[in-house]
Amino acid sequence: MSEAIKFLDPRPSVLSRRKDIIADLIDLLPPEALVHEARELVPFETDAFVAYRRVPLAVALPQTTAEVAAVMKYSHRYGIPVVPRGAGTSLSGGAIPQEDAVVLGLSRMTRILDIDYANRTATVQAGVTNLSISDAVSADGYFYAPDPSSQLACTIGGNIGMNSGGAHCLKYGVTTNNLLGVKMVLVDGTVIELGGKYLDAAGYDLLGLVCGSEGQLGIVTEATVRLIAKPKGARPVLFGFETSEEAGACVADVIAAGIIPVAIEFMDKPAIEICEAFAKAGYPLDVGALLIVEVEGSEAEMDATLASIVEIARRHGVKTVRECQSATEAALIWKGRKSAFGATGRISDYICMDGTVPLSQLSYVLKKTSEIIDRFGLRVANVFHAGDGNMHPLILFNANDPEDAARAEAAGNEILKLCVDAGGCLTGEHGVGIEKRDLMRHQYSEADLAQQMAVRAAFDPQWILNPSKVFPLEGRNAA
Repeated sequence: MSEAIKFLDPRPSVLSRRKDIIADLIDLLPPEALVHEARELVPFETDAFVAYRRVPLAVALPQTTAEVAAVMKYSHRYGIPVVPRGAGTSLSGGAIPQEDAVVLGLSRMTRILDIDYANRTATVQAGVTNLSISDAVSADGYFYAPDPSSQLACTIGGNIGMNSGGAHCLKYGVTTNNLLGVKMVLVDGTVIELGGKYLDAAGYDLLGLVCGSEGQLGIVTEATVRLIAKPKGARPVLFGFETSEEAGACVADVIAAGIIPVAIEFMDKPAIEICEAFAKAGYPLDVGALLIVEVEGSEAEMDATLASIVEIARRHGVKTVRECQSATEAALIWKGRKSAFGATGRISDYICMDGTVPLSQLSYVLKKTSEIIDRFGLRVANVFHAGDGNMHPLILFNANDPEDAARAEAAGNEILKLCVDAGGCLTGEHGVGIEKRDLMRHQYSEADLAQQMAVRAAFDPQWILNPSKVFPLEGRNAA
């Protein structure tokens, strides 16, 4: 990748005190909770957006809210930047540090604190992985709905930071729709609680503000989330089309008809071939685009919903309709889809984009994306959450060729601008991070950005929480 993305200049007052800062943090934290030797810092220099790297000053790995508060109080006093980090799965560079920053990793905060079936809630520490919430309640017939592809590794704290979604967000919503409360440490070490087990809270919706704020308003240490009862049954169905445009038009018409399946996932031909080679899921290889549509409920409910979807699909020239016949087959279908990013990484370097568009624009944006990729002489595999228009084109390139990498980055920027121009936005679930920071002006006016930055500065006047992210560096009121 190119080095086009800039970072804020390190604060000399921090770098010059590195030894003193580490000595102070050693006094604040247990020995196992601080990483500061050069070779031990390397794993924390980047996240899943591996194009950019910066070795942090130190890494704090607390286990309690009190330890997080101690680090934040100290960092605030001396103006030391802090970068929150969950599992490091961010695809937008949200957890990439700076040389003068302390990374505050929450991966050791892994306790499930409370499961309350009467109120259908679970309260967990921020380092609990997404999937482990469902695992903890599955035997009792419940699950936690948001299911990003990285759910085996990604943490609930990171999900809150980026407002993560997943394949089943069409029916059940993204993180913000399943989050009831948080415990959060403010920049000066103050601990506050927002929301709780109840459905609504009085006053400003600060919980809604925090979810998706990318670690710039405070450090979430605990979360209370909704638990949902498992449905009577669920059935994924494969729909194969000749072209991506036909598949996109089918999705738009299904939603326009008022039909809300649990999930509608899209793969184009390159993505089908990549995922089938990895998962052996039985995807049809003679189609140009594939939809995975999952319905749920009783057998009668699923039959009726599928009949309506099949009728719409036939109007768009569907070539293949295949219902899964067993739990094993269903698991394979979803294994292929959820392995898409890793399977693609086996054959090529890639950038994963994350634009969102209105469903009526899906076919148009898919066609224009193909034209952009062709113009830059690249390849793309499209795999995304079609039901809510959250597109994930995987732009394939050679990371060892600087010119190829620069073309991939430029093509990605054009695709994101295309999403905005089509009435969508820069991100659906990966966040802005570093990746899309300099495109914010394409979506927002200067007045819009100024208001957002004013809110951010109200929580963090010194701009020490996750600096260099979300907002363009020029014009910000950084200390």
